[in-house]
Amino acid sequence: MAHSPTRRVLVIGGGAAGNAVTILLRRAGITVDLVEAKPDWNATTGSGITLQGNALRVLRELGVWDRVSASGFPFSTLGITTPDGTVLHVAEDIRTGGDDLPATLGMQRPQLQQILIDAVRASGATVRLGTTAEALKQDTDGVSARFSDGTEGRYDLVIGADGLNSATRAAIGIADKPEPTGMAIWRIAAPRPEGVERSDLAYGGPAYIAGYTPTSENTIYAFVVEGCRDRASIDPATYADEMRRLAQAYGGAWPEITRHITDPGKVNYTWFDRLLVEGSWHRGRVVLIGDAAHCCPPTLAQGAAMSLEDALVLAELLTSGRDWDGELLQSYYERRIPRVRRVVEASVQLGQWALDGVRDADVPGLIARTMNSLKELP
Repeated sequence: MAHSPTRRVLVIGGGAAGNAVTILLRRAGITVDLVEAKPDWNATTGSGITLQGNALRVLRELGVWDRVSASGFPFSTLGITTPDGTVLHVAEDIRTGGDDLPATLGMQRPQLQQILIDAVRASGATVRLGTTAEALKQDTDGVSARFSDGTEGRYDLVIGADGLNSATRAAIGIADKPEPTGMAIWRIAAPRPEGVERSDLAYGGPAYIAGYTPTSENTIYAFVVEGCRDRASIDPATYADEMRRLAQAYGGAWPEITRHITDPGKVNYTWFDRLLVEGSWHRGRVVLIGDAAHCCPPTLAQGAAMSLEDALVLAELLTSGRDWDGELLQSYYERRIPRVRRVVEASVQLGQWALDGVRDADVPGLIARTMNSLKELP
């Protein structure tokens, strides 16, 4: 069945998943309205992001690989160290995106967001910032949406890409909510110390994990993972002190990194969560993608990759010439769930082993098995 040119899609949320699906649907000539709650489109928030080959493969499909490649830092190994910085093991990263892409690329999160924003703008989608969907009303033909700016719209499909605490998920009656895994992460962007050319992870010491990833020729992002504390009990003005206190115990490149942990406004503190919506990711003509449907601790650095893959698979199905019906949306879920479940469960397990202090846990084995499975196309 040929697509009628009048098909209209509403994308709620302009993060990686929402931006990616917008770009792909616009390429197929589908009319897309994107609404994003943040007036600045999240263009300035976040420290760094680790993108593995399977994420880079989707970014190449989106037509932004040249810009991503130019602004990021590619590498192909992962170091495991003791707290004092002694390197125990250097693992060759698995090229999940194929041999013609780097195994891993670190980049500054705001830069990735800006590249995707520019591609959405160039796609001809209608974008409204500082706007949310206040009500969605479905009938047999489509969805009527009422927006926070007082306007209304009529759509053939609504894609909820509004993240971990998705209002769309709640609005369509999916009761699942993210659950804390028991860990929290302190993150900061910092200058790249001489010689840091890959991610290194130190297990043990006062934190469960201390690590860093190069994000450009002259920047890195660094993080320490500890047990979660009541967020209300930590004054944001002390964020730099708290992160520095944990980071001070680590050797290697850490003393130089720690010198730059001075501005509490640049330190980000978040809990690790897990979420996996089971059964289906749609209700009628509203479908969830990305963190709205699943999220996991960043122990495998696969969160953005899973979100980008969702966008790719959903767009592929929506542009396949098939009817936009429950069967198509269910087939999207069934294609994604085994792969996403494997990533969520492995990411949670890696954190749980650290929480439980399991000394003989097969961390390299679990990482290798999971990453090898991601070489297959989504």
